[in-house]
Amino acid sequence: MKTETVQHSNMRLMRVVMFTLVLSSMSAMMFNFVLPQISAAFSLSTAQVSWVTSSYSLIYGIGAVIYGKLADRFKLKHLLTFGLSVLAVGSLCGLLAQAFWMVLVARCLQAIGAATIPATAMLIPIRYFAPEQRGSATSMAFVGLALGGALGPVISASIISFAHWRWLFCIPLLLLLTLPFYRKYLHEEQHAGTGGFDWIGGGLLAVTVTSLLLGITNAAWWFALCGILALALLIIRIRSVPEPFVQPRLFTDKRYTLRLVIAFFTTGMGMSFQFLSPLLLAQVQQLPPNLIGFALVPAAAASALLGRKGGKLADAKGASALFYTASGLLLSCFALLSTFTGISPVFIAVFLILGNVGQTFLMIALSNSISLTLDKRQAGVGMGLLSMLNFISGGMASGIYGKLVDIGSHGAWNPLAVYADGVIFSNIFFALAVMHAGILLFYKLQFGKASEQGNRQSTGMSV
Repeated sequence: MKTETVQHSNMRLMRVVMFTLVLSSMSAMMFNFVLPQISAAFSLSTAQVSWVTSSYSLIYGIGAVIYGKLADRFKLKHLLTFGLSVLAVGSLCGLLAQAFWMVLVARCLQAIGAATIPATAMLIPIRYFAPEQRGSATSMAFVGLALGGALGPVISASIISFAHWRWLFCIPLLLLLTLPFYRKYLHEEQHAGTGGFDWIGGGLLAVTVTSLLLGITNAAWWFALCGILALALLIIRIRSVPEPFVQPRLFTDKRYTLRLVIAFFTTGMGMSFQFLSPLLLAQVQQLPPNLIGFALVPAAAASALLGRKGGKLADAKGASALFYTASGLLLSCFALLSTFTGISPVFIAVFLILGNVGQTFLMIALSNSISLTLDKRQAGVGMGLLSMLNFISGGMASGIYGKLVDIGSHGAWNPLAVYADGVIFSNIFFALAVMHAGILLFYKLQFGKASEQGNRQSTGMSV
């Protein structure tokens, strides 16, 4: 009876996490749709106003791993109370902002606070659910992200249709409603230790990530050089101090490291749906902005509806089975988008359902299998690194896709392509299909279904 009560309590906790991720995802995306209005309001260039979103993404990604490290030592309920309070302060500052620097500071404060959310969402399935139930629990987190992705464009467009864009800052204030539930359902956890926190190592990691991301997205070699130098100093740091920010032994586990690499590349490839799809619909299908948002809703809604089924499949058949299912959906989507680039927007929306559901399944599979490779002392920073790499990959991929679209292409790489319009989009999706086929082969050779099930059994008792 007591076990059933605990399980019900944990499922209620995951529903709170799901609601939190819905609002968090919406908050992160909403300002992408009002950058032209902000640019006009403060007479700024596109490059200048883009810092509203890029600064948020940078801080959010770096903050996820820092909070993950802190969660190895402090209670999640205390970190969430701090983070959501800072998020609320940032939201109020943005609502009252009268100058661009105030808007930028407000978004940075929001990112500092919101970065507690991915750390929490990744750790709760590990700390509160048995290994055989984590797939279902993890899927609820990704359902929240998908719902936020579906609702974000619609709610953003609705708000700015009758109110000033500053009112978008009010949406994250609703997250304060979740705090009493977190305080109730997050029971007293035993944290790993009380030693010092390696702020120098954390700072070097932040400099490394920021410099490399800016260097690649802006084609600035000196940023990239600074990033490489910071990375070298970080490696020296974690090898020379007794309690480093990241334990070197974390990367000696092949199961963890290789899956982290796979997650990095597949996240960047999945970013094509968010970045390239609106451009494809605008430039090739000639859809107006308001219809583009609605064309993307079915894919996000399908991910939200089917996400739980993906988690249950991972629990029942293993993460490898879900990974192969996801890969089949993604390969189908990339191939269809490459072959029928100029087809009706209705069909593009259908193709994107395959891709978005496949990407959701893929991230559930990888998050679940990565969590099973970590012990409790490294769970926070280990999953935080996964969150951070996902953001880095997405940011880098967006920059690369943007440059490829600007360069264009004159010849089709896909021999089956039937439309002359949108050749560059056809070529990019064809290349992504080939790359994902390579990743699928690599995964099969490294892990395979049998070894995956063995990993689940061997790690399930120790986690």
